[in-house]
Amino acid sequence: MSDYKIRGYKDSDYEAVRELFSAGMNEYVPPVCVHVLKQPWVLFVLTCMFICLLVSSKSLILPVLAVTLALALGRQLLGYCWSMYIDHCLKEDLRDISKTYMQSKGSCFWVAEADEIVIGTVAAKPSEEKQEELVLKRMSVRKDFRGLGIGKALSREVLSFARQNQYRSVILNTLMVQHEAQKMYESVGFKKYIEFVLPTVYGKLINFTAEWKEVDWHTSRMEGS
Repeated sequence: MSDYKIRGYKDSDYEAVRELFSAGMNEYVPPVCVHVLKQPWVLFVLTCMFICLLVSSKSLILPVLAVTLALALGRQLLGYCWSMYIDHCLKEDLRDISKTYMQSKGSCFWVAEADEIVIGTVAAKPSEEKQEELVLKRMSVRKDFRGLGIGKALSREVLSFARQNQYRSVILNTLMVQHEAQKMYESVGFKKYIEFVLPTVYGKLINFTAEWKEVDWHTSRMEGS
């Protein structure tokens, strides 16, 4: 495995960064589907559908096919909604990365590179609510390069940047399906301070939660884990 290095973003990284972000986010579609299937009202609807069709048709084939079709359509709907979120991100801060992060005071974007290939990203910008807080964003590591400490190294790059620029703290937001990311952030000093249901129709419908984590930069573990 080649060594990697972390450096500032360059315009030549544009497509690689956007593709890495999209690929990483698409990995969460299956766990989101599993979460939805565990919701009581979803199980109730599927069970009622199965029983009603079984009783009315007196055949096992029709209810099985109907439930299978419902699951397939639900998977497509969730995938579509998730792709809309990804597209929204690509049209916001990731549309002009240099302008958003590299040309804005107190912001920065880093990439991890191995053999001239972008294998990881992370960004940071001041919080819109509190200027003394730095928000860690757009963390992503290529699947075949995970487990090498790249995510931790990128996190520490942000923490170091916060210290150098005299930010009081670093905050970030994670979704309930990002279990590995949550563990990684906690390993470098982040602690959860609030958990909430996403304030959207879909978020409330499927009880989809997110949480904010925070670390005070001067107390974070800057050394290797």
